[in-house]
Amino acid sequence: MAATYSVTQAQSQLPSLIREAEDGTPVRIRRRDETVAYVVSRERMEAIVETMELLANPEAMKAIAAHRRGRAKLRPLSALEE
Repeated sequence: MAATYSVTQAQSQLPSLIREAEDGTPVRIRRRDETVAYVVSRERMEAIVETMELLANPEAMKAIAAHRRGRAKLRPLSALEE
């Protein structure tokens, strides 16, 4: 679960928020009862970007759908570079 801070609290506690995010807890920043930003670790952000890239790749989505239907032929990752 994300820890929640107001914008004012986040401004005054930024170093500790960064450490908290690095430890794996997303930090939610709110203004007037509305979330306006998140602080997440580099690893978490890289995973999000990688997921978005896969979802945007039609060939990857076809492969995922084929796997879910039980029709995928498993190959080593190195085969993707060929």
